[in-house]
Amino acid sequence: MEEIAISKFKATCVAVLENVRGTGKAVLVTRFGEPVAEVVPPHASRNAKHWVGSLAGTGQINGDIVSPASEDVDWKALRR
Repeated sequence: MEEIAISKFKATCVAVLENVRGTGKAVLVTRFGEPVAEVVPPHASRNAKHWVGSLAGTGQINGDIVSPASEDVDWKALRR
């Protein structure tokens, strides 16, 4: 694991983050030689595609979807 001083990390933060994302290797940020933080790449599950539309194409139509499910005489609300 690569180590970087906190002062250098502050000056090159964006470049360090891009390097971690590109290589997938973590970087340990230190202050006076003591660990302060660890920059790690994101988990694979966070990179998964968005849930909207994820079930597209998985549905199945069984039977007639246009005609009523039952006859009009079966509904008390329709009788007068």
